[in-house]
Amino acid sequence: MLISYLVPVVLLFMLIAASIRILPEYKRGVIFFLGRFQGVKGPGLIIVIPGIQKMEVVDLRVITMDVPEQDVISQDNVTVKVNAVLYFRVVDPERAIIQVENFTVATSQLAQTTLRSVLGKHDLDEMLSERDKLNNDIQEIIDAQTEEWGIKVANVEIKHVDLDESMIRAIARQAEAERERRAKVIHAEGELQASRKLVEAANVMAENSAALQLRYLQTMSDMSNKNASTIFFPLPMDIMEAFRHLKASPAAQARNAGKSPDANPE
Repeated sequence: MLISYLVPVVLLFMLIAASIRILPEYKRGVIFFLGRFQGVKGPGLIIVIPGIQKMEVVDLRVITMDVPEQDVISQDNVTVKVNAVLYFRVVDPERAIIQVENFTVATSQLAQTTLRSVLGKHDLDEMLSERDKLNNDIQEIIDAQTEEWGIKVANVEIKHVDLDESMIRAIARQAEAERERRAKVIHAEGELQASRKLVEAANVMAENSAALQLRYLQTMSDMSNKNASTIFFPLPMDIMEAFRHLKASPAAQARNAGKSPDANPE
């Protein structure tokens, strides 16, 4: 007689124990009643009747997913291997369970195809120098397509762009040539600026002959301060002017007389 009372009590206790679910703060439970969506419950204590109700648990925390290495052909026909990391979380548990079979796998496959398609539209230089822009483009595309699944893509980061050894050597040669070009341009600009300053200095000295003499004396002072065995003799510029006048005098006299200074009288 006692056993007949204990059996229902034990079955009821087991049913209650099987119906109790406890969800932490970062999880939600999607409840189905006889196969139909009933609601989203949690966190805390939840009663799920076995056989009648079913609960799918969804984690609301940010999920970090590695995007496998992808072979990408850039717009300038360079083959590179690229991998990335994806950060996303579930914002709508109902759609994450009902709209897609496995939102984690679906998001991973979408991230791989988007990574290849976006990077294939850019040159290799853009992949290496404009990663922030590419990350934003990939994030916006994935986020727009996963919105109907109740998924929010927080961030996408390109981790590595692997190149062949031949391409690395080619990039090194290109960088070296670019540095040489810049050095030549800077040197040419320096020569141009120096020539302009020399012209300005020559114009100033031409206006006043004393300036040239002062510069001449300054040069002598600089040479005397150095430990050198150079011997120089100062020669006033006025003497050179006198020699020019003497050389020009016979020619001027001949022109005045109407004959050449080298011609012999008859």
